[in-house]
Amino acid sequence: MKRPTSRTARLLAAVVLTALAATASACGKEGSPPTKGPARDELPEYPVAKDFRLPQSGTWKKARSRGHFVVGAKEDQPYLGEKDPASGVYSGFDIEIAKMVSASLGLDPRRIEFKTIASANRETALQNGQIDYYVGTYTINDNRKKLVGFAGPYYMAGQGLLVRSDEEDIRGPRDLGGKRVCSAAGSTPYQRIQQDYPKATLVAYDTYSICVDNLLTYQVDAVTTDDAILIGYAAKVPEELKVVGKPFSQEPYGIGVPRGDNALRLAIDDALAAGEKDGYWKKAYDATLGLSGVPAPKPPALDRYPAS
Repeated sequence: MKRPTSRTARLLAAVVLTALAATASACGKEGSPPTKGPARDELPEYPVAKDFRLPQSGTWKKARSRGHFVVGAKEDQPYLGEKDPASGVYSGFDIEIAKMVSASLGLDPRRIEFKTIASANRETALQNGQIDYYVGTYTINDNRKKLVGFAGPYYMAGQGLLVRSDEEDIRGPRDLGGKRVCSAAGSTPYQRIQQDYPKATLVAYDTYSICVDNLLTYQVDAVTTDDAILIGYAAKVPEELKVVGKPFSQEPYGIGVPRGDNALRLAIDDALAAGEKDGYWKKAYDATLGLSGVPAPKPPALDRYPAS
């Protein structure tokens, strides 16, 4: 495989960062990939529930008092959770799920205050009250349930591998021996590679966009995380990136809430069920993650686990 010159590598990095940033200036830059993302006029409008009350939830009462929810999210995941650096506007499937929930819980989704929270800091942000709930490719598992509560799942992803389009040696996780593999620090995919494929050399960063930058500049050989995230990146620059192999895990995405606020957790479960029944879940998917070309799957069954 021919490696690029240092100049070519820098140009590749600039290309992907320009594409992922989706700034207004990039749109007019000659040679830049076209900006892809949700069309605002095609996004659903979620009716705000009138006279909704949830006095059993301290989190909800604080949000109602301030007039909006504060929601943790990702900012570097195309079609899922992405922040426009020029306008500060967040977009993507997870963002739409957060809005759908807010409306169902009686607060105007247009007033949500989104905060970017790295994977390694999600539990802390919920525990210290920095955010009211978290929607950002957050896999539900038993260890995390000891620290936070989960509503959902609202989507079922699976761990996958993103490689350069000219990569021929990596077809699945068993080909990672001796390869440099990048993932987010503290994430489930990072831990799975560490445990199940120890011959891989792991590289960790706070954001997947840095991993993708390193992949394009030949500093790492693969990026691993949930296939939904990787599909979004590959769809941004399909001439440079591809997803290989089949998903090798199940990653049920949940909405994180403060542990012990079972009233909020169950109310969000109700909001997700209503959104799926009324068609808002599919509309949200089609306007965001569906732009990658992958049709909407059937939403997974909700896990209304009892309070502990």
